[in-house]
Amino acid sequence: MSSIIVNPKNYSGHELETIFFRPLLSGPSAESLGIRILYNMPMPTVVQIWDRKGNVLSPFDEASGWSGGVKTTHYQKTIPMSRVKAENAFSASDYFSTIFELITNRADVNMEDLSGTELEAAETELFRRAIAESIRMNLWLGDKGGTLNTGYTSFDGLLKIVDERVKSGAITHAAKDLDSQLGDYSIAEVLSKIVDEASPRLKGMFPEGQVAFFVSPSIYSQYEAYLDYSYGSASYQDAQTGRQQLMFHGFPVIDINLEPAIGESSLSKDFIIFTDRRNLVMAVNTADSPGSEVRMWYNPDEMENRQRAVFAIGCEILDEELVTAYINAE
Repeated sequence: MSSIIVNPKNYSGHELETIFFRPLLSGPSAESLGIRILYNMPMPTVVQIWDRKGNVLSPFDEASGWSGGVKTTHYQKTIPMSRVKAENAFSASDYFSTIFELITNRADVNMEDLSGTELEAAETELFRRAIAESIRMNLWLGDKGGTLNTGYTSFDGLLKIVDERVKSGAITHAAKDLDSQLGDYSIAEVLSKIVDEASPRLKGMFPEGQVAFFVSPSIYSQYEAYLDYSYGSASYQDAQTGRQQLMFHGFPVIDINLEPAIGESSLSKDFIIFTDRRNLVMAVNTADSPGSEVRMWYNPDEMENRQRAVFAIGCEILDEELVTAYINAE
């Protein structure tokens, strides 16, 4: 079996998309990010936004001719893309035991007849999981300049973008002293204030069901404790089975767990970001980025199984007016 596992494997072109990245950017991995994902849009990745303001209806009057009103406004936002590589290495013994565990966890595997295809699928899944988690952490903690001590320097993430735009005033619906807010108000009152302070445009998007709170684990725990304390016996069932998804007035409260890296960084450890999910965008490109590939091979000199992926990635906030952010900004 070990002779099969050392065979090199390289994904490029169509295989790179269909076998490796498309499954990575859909299903549970993508849903856990909770935001909008754009895959293999032409580079540079530009999002087109059409915004009509005003009323398109007018009284019917044949004599008046064309009365189309105000033209639709066209905006566009370019998502900055960075070429990155993901690399992983295992000693031969650790690698084999890890791959073997993934295979044995499947009920449909015949352990007496393990084919190269099954080993390849397990190896691909192992690397895919590692990349998915790294993408999630970079998405929020990324700091390309490396000055915030996050440990994630591939591209600028959402927390850095929010922090900079709150400080510059680009995000006007914001508070820079979340700790002070929580000292003066209960967590429910703070969440209620954030909803009330949302821009009229964001409030107009409430019925579409895509607006949510993105919060740090501490904020999530405070809200959970508030529910337990406030509703007593009504939360008995939750205490037994747990809560699958916290909600506040119909808006999902999404726990963004970035520990332990965020605790060592200069970013706000606690945050509440209230926006439409589609307003937070991550773009990944494997088609137009030169040299994009996934390669897995065995290095006999170091006795290591190695994995490498090369692709382009970036994230952006499309419209700052659709964001209400409470952070601790120095």
